[in-house]
Amino acid sequence: MLNQFIETLNKVGGQFAEVADIKEAASYIAGHVTGTVLLPPQSSLQRVGLAAALAAGGVTVVEDAWREKGSSASAGVTGANFALADTGTLVLESTEESLRIATTLPERHFALLDPRKILSDSLAAVPYLRGFHERAPRNYLAYITGPSRTADIERVLTIGVHGPRELHVLLMPGLSNDFYEL
Repeated sequence: MLNQFIETLNKVGGQFAEVADIKEAASYIAGHVTGTVLLPPQSSLQRVGLAAALAAGGVTVVEDAWREKGSSASAGVTGANFALADTGTLVLESTEESLRIATTLPERHFALLDPRKILSDSLAAVPYLRGFHERAPRNYLAYITGPSRTADIERVLTIGVHGPRELHVLLMPGLSNDFYEL
């Protein structure tokens, strides 16, 4: 499934990198941004110390004032609850406004994903989707497939009109195998 996910992600315009640990993930992000990075609170990323690793790499991390700083940020960084191999899609429980801002306003979105959380397709995701509904019937689930795109302007495909121009998925083994944790 990993190979299928990578292949499909590339086809939809996403970028992929394997990272061994949080230091390598922070280095990758630092090498692809100029300016501030939005980092909403997420338990798996807090547990591994991503904010400190980014700061050590010279990245200015924004951890508050999302609305004020969101549109001028260079990138947003999130985890992902899981991914779908057949479409190259990331699924994020993004009820918190800070997550929606980090995944839609900046030019780049970096998503860290444990490869154990790659499912074959949407049918394999049904038990987890039911679980989200049981935990909180009114929540937001974002399905992110590649960078933002639209073709509704004279039928010309345009990237980045309604969201990030770039999507980078960083596969990090051991990050979290809990499908309900970002």
